[in-house]
Amino acid sequence: MKNADAAKGKAEGPAPALVREQVSERAAGGVLYVVGTPIGHLKDITYRAVEVLGAVDLIAAEDTRVARKLLSAYGIKTPVESYHDHSPPAREKALIERLQSGARVALVSDAGMPGISDPGERLVRLAIAHGIPVVPVPGPSAAVAALAASGLPPSPYVFVGFLPRRDKARKEALQRLRSLAYTLVFYEAPHRIVPTLSAMVEAFGPREAVLARELTKRFETFWRGNLAALLERAEREALRGEITLVVAGTPDAFEAFGDAEGRSGEEAQAAERALREALSRGLSGRDAVRVVAAETGLARRTLYCLLNRLADDDGAGPRGCVRPGRKPPRDDRR
Repeated sequence: MKNADAAKGKAEGPAPALVREQVSERAAGGVLYVVGTPIGHLKDITYRAVEVLGAVDLIAAEDTRVARKLLSAYGIKTPVESYHDHSPPAREKALIERLQSGARVALVSDAGMPGISDPGERLVRLAIAHGIPVVPVPGPSAAVAALAASGLPPSPYVFVGFLPRRDKARKEALQRLRSLAYTLVFYEAPHRIVPTLSAMVEAFGPREAVLARELTKRFETFWRGNLAALLERAEREALRGEITLVVAGTPDAFEAFGDAEGRSGEEAQAAERALREALSRGLSGRDAVRVVAAETGLARRTLYCLLNRLADDDGAGPRGCVRPGRKPPRDDRR
């Protein structure tokens, strides 16, 4: 019997992981709508957002005064209650209870999408934990707007948001980002922009960057240049308004992937020389990477980046970190 039970358990295998499905159009009862609102220009709101805000039972707003200004512009008379980062647990509990009783609630922040460097993340998690459908109503984003207008590579990119306020923590965060070959997007307050740019110059060097402020508003402004130039100008001119920083990723392929292995610049140069020598013997790029990986212990991904950098230097055009014979990943956006 014991052997039979063991065989049965082995045949059945482990229980499958639980996947909870939400089909938004079938959502009944209470629903939490996460609604994107304008980041400056009041006309930057979708028809759907206006419709949802007018149809729900309650709007939970980061700042009721800001929300009422928007609602007034569109003739929306839905009741508004305050909900922000410092709201007590009792407020969250009351909102969850209303949702459980069947109420439809719209969550809005002062600008942009709630939960993206804005209040709302906790309420969304609580709603999901209680089995309440969470439906996004997409809207403007300062990060995406700045990235699209920056002229820097938009894909791939990393959204960082606000850096830590304390100098040491800020520097540590930037050091962790230093080796990424992705465009980086940050938010920053005007009174912290000088120390933030100073820390970026120290961590990243003179990378290309774009400072965008007051996006979609009357005094929308873009500064384009390297980080050192942006810092010099920010030290001379007092900035106002919300700021979005878009910073180029590391330009060095070895730094992007080799730093994680604790390798030095000399080792990178030695690996490049080894790749050139292997290619001069007639080896294919794939075989050259295999041979040099065995000789140096470097990860093949690092070596493919170095190999493609050699191709870029030889005038073959930028190819990024793609294996020879493979196409770059397809863009699956719809």
